Amino acid sequence: MKTILYLALVLFGALGFSQTTINGNVVDENNEPIPGANIVIEGKAIGTTTDFDGNFVLQTSEVPPFQLKVTSIGFTEGFASITANIQTISVVLQESQTFLDEVVISASRTPERIFESPVTVERMGISEIQNTTAADFYGGLENLKGVDVNTNSLTFKSVNTRGFATFANTRFMQLVDGMDNSTPALNFPIGNLVGMVETDVSSVELLPGASSALYGANAFNGILFMRSKSPFDYQGISASIKRGITSQESAGDNSYTDVGIRAAYKFSNKFAGKVNFGYLKGTDWAATSEIDKFDPTRTRADLNYDGINVYGDDYSADIKDVAVTLEGLGILPAGANALVPSQEVSRTGYNERDLTNYNAESIKADWGLYYRPIEGNSLELSYVGKVGTGSTIYQGTNRYNINGFFQEQHKLEIRNDNFFLRGYVVADKAGDSYDMVFTGININRAWKDDNTWFGEYTGTYVLATLSGATDEQAHAAARAQAESGRYLPGSPEFKAAFNRSINDPDLSTGSKFQDASKYYHADANYNFSHLIDFADIQIGGSFREYSLNSSGTIYTDFDGPISYSEYGIYTQVQKSIDLQNEKSLKLTGSVRYDKSEFFDGFFSPRLSAGFTLNRDHNIRASVQTGFRNPTTQDLFIGLDAGRAILVGSAPDNLDRYSRNFEVSGAGQDLGQPASITQTGAAAYTSSYSLSSVERLGQTGNPADLEVANPDLVKPEQVTSFEVGYRGKIDKIIVDFSTYYNNYKDFISQEVVIAPFYGSAGDGGLSVAAISNGDFQAYSAYTNSNVDINSYGASLGLSAKVLGNFDLSGSYTFTKQDFDQEANPDFMSNFNTPEHKFKASFGNESLFKNVGFNVNYRFSDDYFWEATFGNGVVPEFHVVDAQISLNVPSIKSSFKVGGNNLLGDEYFTAFGTGFIGSMYYLSWTINN
Repeated sequence: MKTILYLALVLFGALGFSQTTINGNVVDENNEPIPGANIVIEGKAIGTTTDFDGNFVLQTSEVPPFQLKVTSIGFTEGFASITANIQTISVVLQESQTFLDEVVISASRTPERIFESPVTVERMGISEIQNTTAADFYGGLENLKGVDVNTNSLTFKSVNTRGFATFANTRFMQLVDGMDNSTPALNFPIGNLVGMVETDVSSVELLPGASSALYGANAFNGILFMRSKSPFDYQGISASIKRGITSQESAGDNSYTDVGIRAAYKFSNKFAGKVNFGYLKGTDWAATSEIDKFDPTRTRADLNYDGINVYGDDYSADIKDVAVTLEGLGILPAGANALVPSQEVSRTGYNERDLTNYNAESIKADWGLYYRPIEGNSLELSYVGKVGTGSTIYQGTNRYNINGFFQEQHKLEIRNDNFFLRGYVVADKAGDSYDMVFTGININRAWKDDNTWFGEYTGTYVLATLSGATDEQAHAAARAQAESGRYLPGSPEFKAAFNRSINDPDLSTGSKFQDASKYYHADANYNFSHLIDFADIQIGGSFREYSLNSSGTIYTDFDGPISYSEYGIYTQVQKSIDLQNEKSLKLTGSVRYDKSEFFDGFFSPRLSAGFTLNRDHNIRASVQTGFRNPTTQDLFIGLDAGRAILVGSAPDNLDRYSRNFEVSGAGQDLGQPASITQTGAAAYTSSYSLSSVERLGQTGNPADLEVANPDLVKPEQVTSFEVGYRGKIDKIIVDFSTYYNNYKDFISQEVVIAPFYGSAGDGGLSVAAISNGDFQAYSAYTNSNVDINSYGASLGLSAKVLGNFDLSGSYTFTKQDFDQEANPDFMSNFNTPEHKFKASFGNESLFKNVGFNVNYRFSDDYFWEATFGNGVVPEFHVVDAQISLNVPSIKSSFKVGGNNLLGDEYFTAFGTGFIGSMYYLSWTINN
């Protein structure tokens, strides 16, 4: 009976009827409207925001009297007493020099002042989005304290915090109105390619560091929240158009267009809807580096050249081995191999610019229907649909032209001020996407297969040597003969081979990227604050099921889609204790339990304390754990990436990947068959470390070989300690945090060498296989058994200077603690500068309706490490600026801006195109 009464009470709290409706507006001291101001019932998780004209409508089940608290960045908080069920109010906010009263939701899943947040939070509201110097709000994230934005493409920027990420950033989560924006095929978001339309963005919040206790597995390194505008609060038609140019030395000057349209209508107090459309088109940053990927002293004249952005030269062979084979087949005379040195020779490749048109394009749309069945109650039912398609460049193990990629999302949700229950599906299709590296390789093979090319090369070398040619002359003659008939870029033969390759998903002959995967997700949360007074208690959970469907081209799903699931449940208790003299203590504890069907379940707790000394000073401390389940690729990938085969380490995946390999003549002399079939299990059960095989090649000593046999991958965990301070010292706002992260079972890839015969460690037959070149390189997914730690700190300062000018700056220090020399085969992919500095100077009202903003960013040099290649990213300095004009009479704002005004081209990752400059003019209406 008690249980039934309790459930009835919960239901009554969720669906209770009330008539309290508050209409109002929020203005500044000059009676100018303040859009995006937060209106919250004091002490409750109930609120709304103002529209473009500063107006708002708040409908609630709360019974008067109660008090509203109104906050907006740059203004002191305001209050209004509500004494009647239907009331109209006007709130005037005084300009302030602090953002500490700004309300955030992400840190605790409940509204709270950023001043009192238990963890570090970065935020962009409507005002910051409107005044960003970047060409779009997503690019504006680069100016947030402690944030790294790595530019893969004009339309693909990867957001990360506190290190440990490549463009395949599976440690950082991105949510749009509660929906995970990661693509099912890749397990990570591809920037804002299929994300939000800027005119519909209400706020952006970013939590750096481990956030798994509330948000689950992928919120391991941080989480980005993007929230859209409700059609109940923001009605009408809004539009934005940007026109400009991108300028790069390699690609020249090219036009840039970005259009966004939002239409929202409130049919009644119960029903509203909205539609958004976005279109972007430009020319991508061309990647044209011809520096050798492994030895920067090499040039295209070197025999074994492998250019960073040159493809097809990735495939090489030792012409000594070729000569032995040809001699054994009787093609070369006996003893001819004695004339041939042991020398790796690579095929001639094609430049990346010959394999793509660098089209950067994004077309996206979303729509939503919202129903509030009970007048005056916050209960809302909604359906949201999103679709997006476009073209971009993605750099993973290889460089990929993502062309016509399509992603869709559909969400059903029921929520009120105290709970939400949502379910959604995310599905993708690869479109006409393709691997540019394999395109180059297979265009080469289309006109001349590898055996023929290397046979002609070696045979010509032998004949030239017998004719008295020097080694250099013999190699030149050999390449000239082998290159005879080569398809030249732009020729009909080249175009035909190119089209055949990008439409063929078999990587032995083509390069098409094929996928139609999806995942289903459900999550729920209930806040008991309206039922329980002594503390704010929440419970929640989530469930996800994956369905991988690449037809065997990426995953080992050649016999049908692969499905698996995972779930999690969590709870949080938060208690505020008022002390004497304005002091207060806010304690938060949360714990989450997660279980994947492949691994044991485990708990992720978080404890935090925030001590408020007075209105201007708050100290916080937290300890929390995070975890990350192995991704779909960690588990089920089966992909030949050229120099290594990627094999996921789910137990039932190891033998799903198999391939036939030819055995050398020397191996056949040892009694081995002409070909063998090897499965992916060899990478984990019979393999040597790459570094030890390289040492064997240098010393010839079999004792140098070290057995690798990496363990199967399992979830990784992090324990994070953080201390921070937020406050106001005189007129300066200070936000400081420092942290230390300890990683356990850190997931990464390890390149290993599996012999075709013998067993690694046998000291005999397997050593002969390595010496004969009878082996295959694999990239294995495993966990580090060594300590990996990182630590860092961020300091942000902001103030009003010279009257009404905004000046801010931040410094971020990030450091990895990992012994790379002792673990040469393990890549941690830390990939972040040790030192970053950012500064901003501006004034939203330099003159009446005229404002400006200038941003400066400095990044220290750092070492980029990823499967595509490793190399130093030099330090860079970037200046962005914008001037804006507001015209209230036509509800419009105009902006002229430029990015990278210094014109010094730079890059943020090894292998990508250099980032040039961008100049734009924008016109925004009713936003």
